[in-house]
Amino acid sequence: MPSQDKQPKRRAKHVEVRQDARDLADKRVAEKKIVDKIVYWIVGILVVLILGGVLIGALYVHTALQPIDRHSTKKVDISVPLGASNEQIGETLVKQKVIKNAKIFTYYVKSHNFSAFQAGFYELKPSMSVKEVANQLSNGGSQISKHRVLVKEGITIDQIGDQIAKKTPYSKKAFLKLMKDQTFAKQLAKKYPDLLASSMAKKNVRYHLEGYLYPATYNYYDGLSLKGLVRQMVAQENTYMKSYYKKIKSEGLTVQQVLTLASLCEREGNNASDRAKIAGVFFNRIAAGMPLQSDISVMYALNTHKTHLYNKDTAVKSPYNLYKNKGYGPGPFNSPSIASVHAVLNPKSRAMGYLYFVADLKTGKVYYSQNFEEHTSTNTGIQTKNNSVN
Repeated sequence: MPSQDKQPKRRAKHVEVRQDARDLADKRVAEKKIVDKIVYWIVGILVVLILGGVLIGALYVHTALQPIDRHSTKKVDISVPLGASNEQIGETLVKQKVIKNAKIFTYYVKSHNFSAFQAGFYELKPSMSVKEVANQLSNGGSQISKHRVLVKEGITIDQIGDQIAKKTPYSKKAFLKLMKDQTFAKQLAKKYPDLLASSMAKKNVRYHLEGYLYPATYNYYDGLSLKGLVRQMVAQENTYMKSYYKKIKSEGLTVQQVLTLASLCEREGNNASDRAKIAGVFFNRIAAGMPLQSDISVMYALNTHKTHLYNKDTAVKSPYNLYKNKGYGPGPFNSPSIASVHAVLNPKSRAMGYLYFVADLKTGKVYYSQNFEEHTSTNTGIQTKNNSVN
């Protein structure tokens, strides 16, 4: 009976299939347990890493908010320019070693609702926390720096170098080297073409910025670069000269020529009236093809100051010697005041035909002459009078 012989075999096969299914299920359960353990470990590690990162981050922020050196007695002058952002202020504070981290500073002032800090000068310390720094900045600073560089009317770049060496960490040598830096001068000329184009076009110029460093008092603060200080001076010159550019052009002059005559008038005259008359004399001499014959030009050529000049002095070989050379020369001889610029552009008494002038050094009075004979006579009279007084 064939049907009865095949039935046990079918049952055996069913049993084997069920056993395989159970084995597979058991295997999957075992694998799932392994996977779960791996997942748990990974999640656990990630949690530990995240918590560790949070703790490290919190510690980093906490440390960054603390003083650089709690025991430091150092004081640092910080300048906050008008319109400076919190990010820029933070970078300055880091650069000057007042705080540790600019981003943390920015985060702190933002999260604590500090409003925009006022422009001014601040005296801060490395012993201050970010909170203390922010509080001081919010109180407002001084409008005057303790360190000020005075550029007087009529002083030369050489003399400005003395002031910079006295009032800043920069040496006179470094300043004069910068004044010779053609790349720096060209950068300034590109920014202020109306002001500096005529200077850059001249040859045999000792310093292209002579006459272009505006006479004023400049605040110096720690971290201000030498270039930054000079840029302030040139920017000021451009600001005050702007209103004269149109007139200079209409008169057929260049800025270089105007500042050259202004620098001579600055030193030759004692008041606005005399400077305007002296400017008239210079223009008359140029029109007549005569050299300007200013003692100021000779002293600049000699790079010295003298009360009296001798023939050997006025014969010095230099493009700046306007006893020998006609015209305006290479450029300005000092930093003239804006009043002297105004005098040059508004000369007086040209119609009088004055070609000479001489000043009484004791009284300061200036005498004008139309010819050499009259000039010699006046000069002799002044010397005789002063000698008799002595």
